[in-house]
Amino acid sequence: MKEKGILNSEISKKLSDLGHTDLIAIGDCGLPIASEKKIDIALKLGQPKFIDVLEVLLEDFGCEHYILASEIKEKNPDQEIAIKNLLNGVSSEYISHEDFKKRLDQVKFVIRTGENTPYSNIILQSKNIF
Repeated sequence: MKEKGILNSEISKKLSDLGHTDLIAIGDCGLPIASEKKIDIALKLGQPKFIDVLEVLLEDFGCEHYILASEIKEKNPDQEIAIKNLLNGVSSEYISHEDFKKRLDQVKFVIRTGENTPYSNIILQSKNIF
């Protein structure tokens, strides 16, 4: 049995399959996600929190770039600050929420959280580990 890192077997396996520049996403409970890409870990409204999932994921995942919806700046600035604190020094990009949803077509999988605050969504780009 795994003692450290991500215990969710589906997430752990999918992370192991990623290569350099592959994209993954973490979304709030309202983000539209294709069922074949969705790993649903939502328990109830608000749980687990987006930022908690991101923090744990970053312990097992090397990120070289991330994408946020530009609307987060105005509609959820506290969440934006929390994201920036976790991804300090990592390059970022802001796009409209509509473009963000279109970009989900390019991700390998999306982790759906129970987060219920606006624009708590992120696309992460895998870095080269060597």
